[in-house]
Amino acid sequence: MTSFLPASPSMKTIGVLGGMSTASTLQYYELLCSLTTARLGGLHSPRLLIRSVDFGLVAHLQNQGAWGVLGQMLAERAEELERGGAEMIVLATNTMHKVVPRMMRDVTIPLIHIADATAAHILAGGFSHPGLIGTKFTMEDRFYLDRLRAEGLQPIVPEAADRDVIHTVIFEELCRHDVRQGSRADFIKVAERLKQMGADCLILGCTEVGLLLNPDNTPLPVFDTTQIHCEAALDAALSELKQSLTIELK
Repeated sequence: MTSFLPASPSMKTIGVLGGMSTASTLQYYELLCSLTTARLGGLHSPRLLIRSVDFGLVAHLQNQGAWGVLGQMLAERAEELERGGAEMIVLATNTMHKVVPRMMRDVTIPLIHIADATAAHILAGGFSHPGLIGTKFTMEDRFYLDRLRAEGLQPIVPEAADRDVIHTVIFEELCRHDVRQGSRADFIKVAERLKQMGADCLILGCTEVGLLLNPDNTPLPVFDTTQIHCEAALDAALSELKQSLTIELK
């Protein structure tokens, strides 16, 4: 008896560098799977390689300011993904994009940058002053804000006291899969204050923040970086399929 395999779409392999935290990496896997099924139908799922690191060690090194060590650590993991057959890399975290220059120095496959993908969506929506909610590293350091500014945006960050609350909730609760209604209320108030400061939309600039905030409970249009990042990765992974379909239609 001869068996036949169904035709496989021309999809590139996405290398997901995750574990920062496990809560966000779970979201990436679920989103990439659901988006692939929605686009291709049937039982199709994405071609993924996932390399997960120990977030306990990463968080400790972040607090120590050991960004050089972290850059080297993620560089080694990115190189492993490339050797394993990944054709692009998705770094499943906003904060750790701080070390992208070191991480990608010896890697030849492309990185889908989370801030670039988010900026493109914001500009396409006609917005210019996004409020940014994320870790203190993301809200205060230049690596993320400058990337948004380079695209013509004028990001607005919460006041210092709000930044402290956000950072604590992310690390002490959300990264531990602990979703509290009181923290949700606090984050909604931060979003309201960002609107008063002139924000015309809101970036969920930490991959766990979507556990608390969504378009239905905030006073501003929401741009969820996890959702946007996964969509951008899938666009890149399916680019050859899209091109082949365009050629056939012509």
